[in-house]
Amino acid sequence: MAANDYYNDPPLRINQPLPPDPHGPRLNNPLPPTPLSTSPHPRPTGATPISPVASPFDDHTYPDYPINSKPTPSNYGDTGYHGAGGGYQPNPYHDSSDPFTDQNAIPLHSQHSQGKLDGSPTRYNADPESRFPGQQKKKGWFKGKITWVVYILTTVQIGVFIGELIKNAILTKSPIEIHPQFNIMIGPSPYVLINMGARFTPCMHNVHNVTDFQLELPWQCPNSTTNDAACTLSQLCGFGGVPYQKPGTPLSDRSHEPNQWFRFIVPMFLHAGIIHIGFNMLLQLTLGRDMELEIGSLRFAVVYFCSGIFGFVLGGNYAAPSISSTGASGSLFGILALVLLDLVYNWSTRRSPIKDLLFIILDIAIAFVLGLLPGLDNFSHIGGFLCGLVLGICLLRSPPALRERVGADEPPYAAVDTTPLVDGEGGGIKKFAKQPLGFFKGRKPFWWVWWLFRAGCLTGVLVGFILLLKNFYVWRNECSWCKHLSCLPVSNWCDIGAIRPEIVTTNTTSKRDLFGLDGLASLPLGAF
Repeated sequence: MAANDYYNDPPLRINQPLPPDPHGPRLNNPLPPTPLSTSPHPRPTGATPISPVASPFDDHTYPDYPINSKPTPSNYGDTGYHGAGGGYQPNPYHDSSDPFTDQNAIPLHSQHSQGKLDGSPTRYNADPESRFPGQQKKKGWFKGKITWVVYILTTVQIGVFIGELIKNAILTKSPIEIHPQFNIMIGPSPYVLINMGARFTPCMHNVHNVTDFQLELPWQCPNSTTNDAACTLSQLCGFGGVPYQKPGTPLSDRSHEPNQWFRFIVPMFLHAGIIHIGFNMLLQLTLGRDMELEIGSLRFAVVYFCSGIFGFVLGGNYAAPSISSTGASGSLFGILALVLLDLVYNWSTRRSPIKDLLFIILDIAIAFVLGLLPGLDNFSHIGGFLCGLVLGICLLRSPPALRERVGADEPPYAAVDTTPLVDGEGGGIKKFAKQPLGFFKGRKPFWWVWWLFRAGCLTGVLVGFILLLKNFYVWRNECSWCKHLSCLPVSNWCDIGAIRPEIVTTNTTSKRDLFGLDGLASLPLGAF
């Protein structure tokens, strides 16, 4: 071994002085050899003698070198290990003026590496992975921490979409809608989607010009390939149908009101076509996966489902009543709001924050403009983004600069409690449950202001959600200008989806023809 060679040179040099200097006497005379030494390099006092069996690495006077230690170009001074705390203790064997110091020795890593977390308040901008040595992120979709929520949601949504195509093929003899018009999203008929749970307000509550109209309106059938309407509302809605209501029933009469409330949740798993689900899954498997890695599965799932439901509730109040709505766009807009918040919070630590901001703004702008096209629901996008923004303020870690100011001590996000045990007690939630008042002791006034603001945001989104539900089922207040958030005033686009049935008398048959349901069927729905 190299260490044995260091202390065991050839025996010819034992107990012999250095050869005389041909240039004259030197100031430093040769040192006398140490007794029992087999090397001109004396061993420290107290070291274990070397034998053919023992190794110099068995000498506990010096600590073992770490396996993964690497040489550094500097800091060749004190290489002694000072313990986990990093406290300095003088090494009696270290002397910078020792002429026998091995300048080729491999030094230990410094106990305070640059960029690592420590106990100072400025640690928030350091590397969070250094808190858990040996646990580094691995590259790849299925390496390291697995984003279960994203993978499960994506699997379910793709499976449901395949089911849509199968059902459309069974009902209309084609997996995608080609009659009476072609579905530009390359997907099933909208009536099949309504029958499978799309958000469609006539199936959810009493609707003006539907419930209180003096005649029973005909509706398109799920297997319809023409513009003829021959089904009842109950047949179109499916899921066991909706209660029958006599024509002309007042809106205030809720005794037989349709109440398929699950249509606020189910549409998150339905998509209108291959293009629709393709764009959504691309965003979900990129930005969505990264955000779940950042904040954990629980927080991600809360924001995802709350944003999607809030978006469908907002659209149910102000979107056109005869336009069905599907897709995870509202949920993904909530996740996009989290990405925007994370960028703002960590602006100073990003490599190119302006580039990231432009990308997010471009993504939001494209989705908003597409939502202005006929037949699309932009309210789901708006509602999901607003809900995600508010929930992000409540759930995301506070900005680093703000945390330094308020003195908050929040560890990096983790799916489980990674706080080490102290005196046999668990940290995190267990510690808070045992001593809830201790969490609030010693807090700075600005900390209280920030947490009151976050509590106010959470209260606001809950109150807004309750008021929207109350308006959807009871008050039914409408907004005359809100429709322009989801349409362009071009060629009567803002009138598409409105229900305006009327009865006319023809000159040839003396029968009454029923017109209406713009957007659901642009041609007459039937004849009476």
